[in-house]
Amino acid sequence: MSNTSPEHKVALFLADGCETIEALTVADILFRAGIPCTKVSVTDTPVVVSSHKVTMVADTTIGHLDFDSFDMLVLPGGMPGTLNLKACKALTDQVVRFLNEGRMIAAICAAPSIFAELGILKGVRAACNPTVEDSLNANGAVLVRENAVKDGNIITSRAMGTAIPFALAIVEHYKGKEAADALGRNILYYQ
Repeated sequence: MSNTSPEHKVALFLADGCETIEALTVADILFRAGIPCTKVSVTDTPVVVSSHKVTMVADTTIGHLDFDSFDMLVLPGGMPGTLNLKACKALTDQVVRFLNEGRMIAAICAAPSIFAELGILKGVRAACNPTVEDSLNANGAVLVRENAVKDGNIITSRAMGTAIPFALAIVEHYKGKEAADALGRNILYYQ
């Protein structure tokens, strides 16, 4: 089903301690949809070890990334992965820039708390893992408990169990609901 569409390019950021399923599900679903997804390590090495000790090899590192060649930044959650993403100023600066330029940003699980703490979820409908709901509430987000929610140019989701609807929401953004639903049926997510 991979009919690559180069006009859409997604950067998926990997940090040591990230949630394996949230990262790899997004990469897999986007591949199936034909949306190029570059896996980016936030350190100077492409090797990333997830929170469950799964070793992943990123396509590049943040120091070599041309952010301007992408139109969406995606942050998986997990602990301490979310904290490691938040500590990467090169990434957080770009998240704010992307939002200000009207480009897409997306985060799942605990990672929406990064958006909240950057002050960019004020008045925005957003979902997150229950463990970080206080952060979203304290920073003015409109907390919703949906599997995936898109508000403007921000997509958020709740946890590992919502990784497929999160990835499909990204597909829907780029290719429309019909294409996302067809892919959901193809992988037997929808039956």
